Amino acid sequence: MTTPRWGIFLLLTVLILGSVPGASGAPAPASVSGENRYGVLFTAWIRPGDPLATVRIRLTKNAEFVRWMRLSAASPKYSAFKGSGSITQEADGLLWHPSGERPWLQYTVNLESKRESGRFDGLVTADWAIFRADDLVPPVHIDMADGTRSASKLSLELPTGWSAATPFPPYKSGRFRIDNDDRRFDRPTGWVALGKLGIRRERINATRLTIAAPTGQGVRRMDTLAFFRGTLPTLQSVFPEFPERLLVVSAGDPMWRGALSGPDSLFVHADRPLISENGTSTFVHELVHVAMRARSRPDSDWIVEGLAEYYSLEVLHRSGMLGDARFEKAHAGLAAWGAEAPTLAVAHSTGPVTAKAVGVLRAIDRDIRSASKGKKSLDDVARALAAANEPVTRAGFDALVAAAKKGAD
Repeated sequence: MTTPRWGIFLLLTVLILGSVPGASGAPAPASVSGENRYGVLFTAWIRPGDPLATVRIRLTKNAEFVRWMRLSAASPKYSAFKGSGSITQEADGLLWHPSGERPWLQYTVNLESKRESGRFDGLVTADWAIFRADDLVPPVHIDMADGTRSASKLSLELPTGWSAATPFPPYKSGRFRIDNDDRRFDRPTGWVALGKLGIRRERINATRLTIAAPTGQGVRRMDTLAFFRGTLPTLQSVFPEFPERLLVVSAGDPMWRGALSGPDSLFVHADRPLISENGTSTFVHELVHVAMRARSRPDSDWIVEGLAEYYSLEVLHRSGMLGDARFEKAHAGLAAWGAEAPTLAVAHSTGPVTAKAVGVLRAIDRDIRSASKGKKSLDDVARALAAANEPVTRAGFDALVAAAKKGAD
């Protein structure tokens, strides 16, 4: 490649690095060009019944591309840092300047996470562990050489007889590939289940589905698999860029009696029904979150949560799992509940606010279909929000709705 002039190169560097989360510029070694990568191996040692895991980050290749890493590890759940190079504790985390041929940083992390209810959304027992992979490696801000990015792998060192279910593609070696096209430094994220597991796997169109739960937890894996065979194709038609891999993790008490989505994955308590009595589905609600990867601004959480609940009904109806009468009855029930909410402008949309949002979104869908003469619908707005992969704002949502009403391609 022809080297650009100095001024243009500097401008492009600033623009590129300004758009990459967790990355900042560093003087490039002479050997750096284009897609050069530095190797990162995350190793986690999990012990039965012990919530404290040991994690090591090792730079396995082209370590000179990395000048420093700043880990957002101020939380007391991270401790006992050691490694090669310079390690400095800071008010908001830890600063690591790696040195040597294969530099490493090691620490202890507490994988147990208890909610205010007293139940857990991260737990390690004598027979299994369920937690977010995000906890293994906290968010990282990194100063790397221009034009480089990580080639990351995860190794899980488990007790004898334990297996692993993750949303990551496996290597034949047993390690997992960590690769996110939206980032230049890849760290593991999403739900993970480890231990003595019952696992069901199936490919549904372009998605490799894994349903995993500890044995003896009363999880209906085959029922869940059949439910996904009926609903996932409809969801994939709404969101054509649905993840290629999807992990569904479940367990009973003392895990939290709810559902939580993560990148390419979700957790649902074993007691949650596939379809609730009001006609909605917790499973589909969380699947919409997985499909959209949407974060919200304070004025727009109703949009994110409302879309998830709106499509929990739409997907069931379009899939033939809810007849017309039950579909309308479900909407009527949400409308009555939503009447309890005086406004949609809340920081966190739950209960009546989300129910009210469903009615608003249904009205918007009708307006779009009418104004565009049937060429567009709320589906187009939802797809655009998912493709943007940016925090949802009210202004951005309104602009997409206005464009859809014009019937623009």
